[in-house]
Amino acid sequence: MAAVNARQSPSGLLSIGQVLARLQDDFADLTPSKLRFLEEQGLVTPERTKSGYRKFSQEHIERLRLILTLQRDHYLPLKVIAEVLEELDAGRDPIIPGAAPRSASSVLSPKHVLSGDELRRATGASPRFLGEAIAAGLLPAAEVFPHDAVAQLTALLKLAERGITPRHLRALRVAAERDADLVSHAVSTRGVKSSTPAGVEDSLEIAGYLETVRSGVLRRRFSAQ
Repeated sequence: MAAVNARQSPSGLLSIGQVLARLQDDFADLTPSKLRFLEEQGLVTPERTKSGYRKFSQEHIERLRLILTLQRDHYLPLKVIAEVLEELDAGRDPIIPGAAPRSASSVLSPKHVLSGDELRRATGASPRFLGEAIAAGLLPAAEVFPHDAVAQLTALLKLAERGITPRHLRALRVAAERDADLVSHAVSTRGVKSSTPAGVEDSLEIAGYLETVRSGVLRRRFSAQ
């Protein structure tokens, strides 16, 4: 199908036929009716021309690729896929149900991982603020960022509005690193290597328990005031 792929329109949007040409090599059972069905289920929302024709952007194609991969490779029902998409749309990077430690962003093509400029545009952060977050160790010092960096940087901006800047959170990073060491030790004592899929899943589960305990301590502290 790739050989008959029509050129992209000047607007950068693609017709249903062009979308099929791009995706059918990987998803042979993809048809116009299936595309329309996914739209009816609210999983993808293409743009419409004045004449009512559907037009798809590159972001729509990546979204479709994710949906179809979750269906084919992970056997997820559309209801669960919708929940994964909702998490992604909120700026988070959810773990694929039943496929830990793989996250949804790992299915997306690498070029759609956020660059620093894209991350700043998505959050409204200034270059200086992003640099401060990286310097404090709250975001990775990298050229690209995972999707959950949007939620993290947004949270940092909200905290800064309340007087809690990235440099105030260095202690939080240090505490998180100590928690990570504690979790790694707990996993290793059970004879599981933390670098294996089972070890990562076990680590994330323990980290979730720690976060529940930490949140409870904070709530009690504030309710006692």
